[in-house]
Amino acid sequence: MIQILFVSLGCDKNLVDSEVMLGLLEDKGYAITNEEKEADVVVINTCCFIGDAKEESIENIIEMGKLKETGKLKALIVTGCLAQRYKDEIQAELPEVDAIVGTTATESIVEAVEETLKGKGYTHFEDINYLPPSHTKRVITSGTYMGYLKIAEGCDKHCTYCIIPKVRGNYRSVPMADLIGQAKYLVENGITELCLVAQETTVYGMDIYGKKMLPELLHELSKIEDLQWIRLLYCYPEEITPELIYEIRDNAKVCHYIDMPLQHCEDSILKRMGRRTTKEEIQNTIQIIRKEIPDIVLRTSLIAGFPGETQDDHEALLAFIDEVEFNRLGVFTYSPEEGTPAAVFEDQGPEETKETWRDEIMALQQEISYDLNSALVGKQMRVIVDGYIYKDQMYMCRSYMDAPGIDGCVFVASEEELLSGDFIDVKITDFNEYDLIGERV
Repeated sequence: MIQILFVSLGCDKNLVDSEVMLGLLEDKGYAITNEEKEADVVVINTCCFIGDAKEESIENIIEMGKLKETGKLKALIVTGCLAQRYKDEIQAELPEVDAIVGTTATESIVEAVEETLKGKGYTHFEDINYLPPSHTKRVITSGTYMGYLKIAEGCDKHCTYCIIPKVRGNYRSVPMADLIGQAKYLVENGITELCLVAQETTVYGMDIYGKKMLPELLHELSKIEDLQWIRLLYCYPEEITPELIYEIRDNAKVCHYIDMPLQHCEDSILKRMGRRTTKEEIQNTIQIIRKEIPDIVLRTSLIAGFPGETQDDHEALLAFIDEVEFNRLGVFTYSPEEGTPAAVFEDQGPEETKETWRDEIMALQQEISYDLNSALVGKQMRVIVDGYIYKDQMYMCRSYMDAPGIDGCVFVASEEELLSGDFIDVKITDFNEYDLIGERV
């Protein structure tokens, strides 16, 4: 039996594409393996969002290509964003690659495997704004109880630093009926926590229904009986409506958690970034959210060292972070991406400055997180079990405050054996900068 190894790089949206492709391959009778030396075919679903992601993708291609000499590898297939963006370069400079499949051509993965196993080259790209039909069946790789639901593809924002519209196309919502079908399939296969993802989730439905339909989608998803948690990621602040806030507040299955990527707070920088909001609007939105949902957890991501950013801009950003006190925060140093307007902006700052500013932001956030966590000691909360750390004899769990893979953990000791995906009640007894320690109640 032909064995296929899948390497999925980059974001959770890419992971969904990988899971769909794995489902298509499994339906055709191919076996999935995690052992490199056993693989007849390797598929690498690549990322190219920032420089480090591109390097990781290329390194994986080169490394897996060596299996043609050391293993039983017959074919190497490259899919995803790097494939979409650098098809010609891959063909010219990476001869170990046998097939290249674009971001909107994932349906052709079976054909790509079949052709390359015949010793033929294969390339397939669809129109960048094509939306492949929904496939309910997936091979879930995120765990037995947590899954991602990609509600849309592409983006219409065209921020000056971002290449996504060029490799993923314009914003295309997945029809609600298809999403409900996918969600039911996931829940029937053990998923109890759904993380809704898109390049931006907040404008879901505008392109096909003529209005923002995320509140309605949340409402319909919550009707799925065995689904426990619904988590919202990637909500742009200018698109958050009162209706959405009320749905998060009133729907018992929706976690009081919003991932709100801001990138910066200063109006001059936001304008250069092509962002469609202002500092005042951001502050007002946060104020309204916290008034309506007092226990809301806000996560954001920022860019340090955008072209033209000054020391004054940076200090204003630090003051903003100190004032708002985000529960969760990540920061990237600015990476100029070829083909984006910002890459040719003047005043490209030195890497040392970017790294210094990033470190200062994270040092401040560490202090904020420490203080926020200290206030949770003595509180009770419901957590989901992620796994067990044998050397510490502790269970690794998450509360509604923690998105999988990016946020902190709640560590819990338990004499009773717990299974991944179990929900338990704990009392917080201790803490550090990013994690909590609790005991069962």
